[in-house]
Amino acid sequence: MSVLIVIPARYAAVRFPGKPLAAIAGKPMIQHVYERAAQAKQADAVVVATDDDRIAAAVRSFHGTVVMTNPAARSGTERIAEVARGRTEQVIVNVQGDEPLIRPEMVNVVTEFLLQHPAVPMASVMTPLTREDDAANPNIVKVVVDQDGYALYFSRSPVPFVRGPAPKPRAWKHIGLYGYQRQFLLQFPTLAPTPLEQAESLEQLRALEHGFRIKMLETAHDTVGVDTPEDLAKVESLIAKTVGR
Repeated sequence: MSVLIVIPARYAAVRFPGKPLAAIAGKPMIQHVYERAAQAKQADAVVVATDDDRIAAAVRSFHGTVVMTNPAARSGTERIAEVARGRTEQVIVNVQGDEPLIRPEMVNVVTEFLLQHPAVPMASVMTPLTREDDAANPNIVKVVVDQDGYALYFSRSPVPFVRGPAPKPRAWKHIGLYGYQRQFLLQFPTLAPTPLEQAESLEQLRALEHGFRIKMLETAHDTVGVDTPEDLAKVESLIAKTVGR
């Protein structure tokens, strides 16, 4: 079985228009994401899925592979499914285009699990949530899992809530990296949007509300997604420190 990594990227982000092309250490953000994703051990191919000619030109400028997708796509998952329909890979990984600090090890843990467990439709990654301000930040998604590591719920709010003297359970930060079995990915865009998904603006809740399981895999690595120009400055500082070592 083979693995395809797709990086959905759009120009018209509400909070930060044009962010895939924002410069970080002399390269557009989308190039940082692409190069890190390409280091994943089992990646047979990496492509950027976009509907914007400016992003496509940037990807081609660093000799990356780009697929132009339908401008009417309602989400990154729909763009990924559109790419997957024209290919044959069994496992498809969604690496968000605003995660320039993504680690190839995160991709590896997802692909290895899905290749070994073809009956599990979807997998993602989580890391311990240790900062109180992260728990309260709606841009950082939290996840609650069951005893076997399958997602029970995702939220932008601090979860779980601890009432009284009960011992505090471990809190988890969700990292926006998703792996899918091919057939489930092709089915996902046909599922109707769901109330919790719409309330939280978290597409993965659609899978849970329709009864599909999401395996959450622990990683010791953290990352910083870019939602705002302030996030971009933070990421650039972190990358500069790494390069300077």
